[in-house]
Amino acid sequence: MTRAPGRLSIVMPCYNEQQGLADSARQVLQVLSDLVARGRVGEGSNLWLVDDGSRDGTWGVIETLAAADQRVVGLKLSRNRGHQNALLAGLMNADGDAVISLDADLQDDIGVIDDMVSAWQSGFEIVFGVRRSRDEDSFFKRWTARRYYALLRLLGVDVVPDHAEYRLLGRAALEALSEFPETNLFLRGLVPQLGFRSTQVFYDRKARTAGETKYPLRKMVGLGLDGITSFSAVPLRLIAAGGAALFVLSSIVAVWVVGVRLFTDHAVPGWASTTLPIYALGGVQLLCLGVVGEYVAKVYMEVKRRPRYLIERVAGDVGGVVRTDKSKPQQ
Repeated sequence: MTRAPGRLSIVMPCYNEQQGLADSARQVLQVLSDLVARGRVGEGSNLWLVDDGSRDGTWGVIETLAAADQRVVGLKLSRNRGHQNALLAGLMNADGDAVISLDADLQDDIGVIDDMVSAWQSGFEIVFGVRRSRDEDSFFKRWTARRYYALLRLLGVDVVPDHAEYRLLGRAALEALSEFPETNLFLRGLVPQLGFRSTQVFYDRKARTAGETKYPLRKMVGLGLDGITSFSAVPLRLIAAGGAALFVLSSIVAVWVVGVRLFTDHAVPGWASTTLPIYALGGVQLLCLGVVGEYVAKVYMEVKRRPRYLIERVAGDVGGVVRTDKSKPQQ
């Protein structure tokens, strides 16, 4: 299967990217111009910039870019909804035949966009951008990332190691993605669930040239927990298995205690044999309650069915229609 050149949309979520956004947009637009000039993608290919409730002048930069170049479209969310929801807003509104998601800092190598387009035209519906190595990361980040991906595989979560949000989705994959209404988004785990024909393109990640990372340790931990609790019930099953094991162990200890008391003279009263099990079991119970509570909280957020994002303003030509989450298209 070979696809004819189609329109390509590139989606870039932005949060407090005033410092480097203009240069990032210039580089991406240059790539689009080159692809159109060589007949690799069709006329009308565009760049979608999604402002995730930035507190600096990011939206002003987007408006300026949209006014200067008709290929630039801007969406401003009503408030900060998080990277995953901002990315989803762009994906659901982008009008290209294929859509590439890309972080605004351009640490992901835009030089492989051509390879992604080639893979899509050859018949792949999903193309994952995968880091070739993590040599530039700190030891802590590299070690935790590897352990995390190993844990996800152990729990049965289908993810692509060393892949973040740099990917190409064809129109069929985007339509399928729109059928997943969950509030707790973990797109790097959700996209492989779509099941379409996919491949990988490898690249070297660059150093950030402006601004600061929008994923500090706290947010990375939160995203990691979303990845586990949104796609695996194994932790709950581990709690059940641990409870059963503790019950068996407690029964054995109870038999031993009764035997010592009835058949020997070595029963020495002491607080250690009483307080130690109480504290140990109490800690296990609190841990189990915490895990169960995390799942209950996820269910609570899902059943309320609140919109994952609301679009406040639009810049540029969006074709007259903006799709807000869980609503009919609005003019």
